Amino acid sequence: MSEWWRGSVTYQVYPRSFQDDNGDGVGDLQGITRRLSHIADLGCDAVWLSPIFTSPMLDMGYDVSNYTDVDPVFGTLADYDALIAAAHNLGLKVIIDQVISHTSDKHPAFVESRDSRTNPKADWYVWSDPRHDGSPPNNWLSVFGGSAWSWDARRKQYFFHNFLSQQPDMNFHNAAVQDYHLANMRFWLDRGTDGFRLDTVNFFFHDKLFRHDPADYRIKTVAPGNPYEMQYHIFSKNQPQNLPWLERIRSLLDEYPGTTTVGEVGESNHPIEIMGEYTQAGRLHQCYSFEMMGYDYSAAVFRNRIHDFFSGAPNGWPMWAFSNHDVVRLATRWAKYGASQDALARQAGSLLLSFQGSICLWQGDELGQTDTELAFEELTDPQGINFWPEPVGRDNTRTPMVWDNSVNGGFSRGNGHPWLPVKAPQLARNVASQQGVTDSVLETYRTMIAFRKANPILLTGPTVFHDLPEPLLAFTRGVQMLCIFNLSPTPQTVTLTGTAILTGPSLAAELEGQTLTLGPNAAAFLTISGEVTLTA
Repeated sequence: MSEWWRGSVTYQVYPRSFQDDNGDGVGDLQGITRRLSHIADLGCDAVWLSPIFTSPMLDMGYDVSNYTDVDPVFGTLADYDALIAAAHNLGLKVIIDQVISHTSDKHPAFVESRDSRTNPKADWYVWSDPRHDGSPPNNWLSVFGGSAWSWDARRKQYFFHNFLSQQPDMNFHNAAVQDYHLANMRFWLDRGTDGFRLDTVNFFFHDKLFRHDPADYRIKTVAPGNPYEMQYHIFSKNQPQNLPWLERIRSLLDEYPGTTTVGEVGESNHPIEIMGEYTQAGRLHQCYSFEMMGYDYSAAVFRNRIHDFFSGAPNGWPMWAFSNHDVVRLATRWAKYGASQDALARQAGSLLLSFQGSICLWQGDELGQTDTELAFEELTDPQGINFWPEPVGRDNTRTPMVWDNSVNGGFSRGNGHPWLPVKAPQLARNVASQQGVTDSVLETYRTMIAFRKANPILLTGPTVFHDLPEPLLAFTRGVQMLCIFNLSPTPQTVTLTGTAILTGPSLAAELEGQTLTLGPNAAAFLTISGEVTLTA
C-alpha cells in the first residue's frame, strides 16, 4: 500500500533509552531489535528512531559528524540492517531522523569550511562579517540560549547556529549542500529505510540579508524562561526558499515507492499554517508541530488545531502527537485534568488515536509513564543545564524504558548505571506489570489501536465538531462514528437526540435511553444512524 502512512500509528524510539543489550548503560540497535515485538504487539505501523548517526553526542545525536554511519555507542551498519529486516518481518516500517539543518562542528565539512574563506566548503555554512562595532550581524537568538552567532578567529567571521555553538547551521542557499543531503538520504533508502523524520524542517533556510527578527507580536509582560520565545522568527527561519527544497526531497522519496516523510515544525507562530503549507502536493507527506504538547488539555485546543489544519489545507496531512523527546510527558503535564494518573493516560491515548491524521506515540506513554524528577548533577541535556531550573529540560522525559520491576527496569543487561536513572515512580509503571491486565494503560492503547485500524473511518474520515461546552469534546468521524470525551475529573452528562449505540473501547461511559453519562476522563464511541444532536 503506497499510502500506508496516511492515518498510521508511529511509535517513537529514543535509542539511548529503549534497550541496552551490551551492558554499557546506553541503549543500542541490538536492544531495539530485540524489543520490536512490543511495538508490533501494540499494533503500530511504524517505528521512528531518533538519531543513530556518528556524533560527539553533545546534543545526544542531534549533532551529526557522519551521516552515513552508525555511532559505535548504538552499534554498526550491520546491526541497522538486521533491525530493518526484523522490523519488516513484523510488518513494521522504519523511519529515521534526518538532522540536516545543522551538523556537529566536528563534521569534516565544517572543519574545512572554517579553515578559510576560499576552500571548496567555504560557503557550506552560514558565515557573516561582524558589524562595525564587532558585534554579531543581527539579533538572532539560539534556541539553547544567547546569541545564535559565534565568533571564529580563523575566518574572522561569525557563524550561525540555531542551537549549540557546536551545531553550526548549513547554508541551504548553496545547491551543493542540498545535493549532499539528498545523497545521504539515498544511502539510507537504499538500505531499506521506509522514510525520514526531518528535524526542525522549517529551519533550513535563513534570510540572506540577515535582517533582525522582530519582537513577538504577542507582547509578553513577563520574560519567559527562554528569551528565544520573545522574538517572531520571520528571518532566521521559515523562509519561502524552503518550499522548492522540500519538493526536491519529495522527488527523491517518489523514486522509492511506499516511503514517507514527516516534518517537525519547530515554531510557536502559525505552526498549523506551516504544517499545511509544507504538506501540499509535491512536498512532504506529513508534518507535526508542538501545538498539542502544551499544558492546556481543553476541548478548544484540540478542536481548533484539527479544524484549522483541515480548513486551511484540505489537501495536506498532519501527524498529531501529545508527547515526544523534547517535552514534558503528557501524564505529568496534564496531571491536574485527571481523576487519576491511569484515567488521564487511558483517555489521552483514546483521544489521540481518534483524531483525523496520522498519530505518533512517544515511548512509555502507553504505560502512563511520568517525567522523572532529576537533580541538577544528574542532567546531561544542554538545554536543561543552560536554563536550570526552568524551563524543565528534556532529560526528565528521556529516562530509560521500563520493561519490568527488576534493577534498572530491565533496560540494561549490565550491572552498571544507565545513562539516566530509573527511579521508583517510573519503575512502578512497567510493561510486565500491565501486560494482559484488563483496563491497564497498556491494554487500553492496544485495544484503541486495534479499534482504529478496524474502522477505516478513524484513519482518514472527515471530522465534524459538535458545539458542546468545556470540558466536553465531541466530533463525528465520517457519518457513523461519534466520539465524545469528558476532559475533566468531574462527571458530565450529554443528551443525544437520534439513534446511537455505544460501541468500541469506551471508557467510563454509559448510555441509557437518550442520556449519555460520562464519568471522570471518559471516552465514548458511538455508532450513529442519521442525524444526531447533542446538548449538555
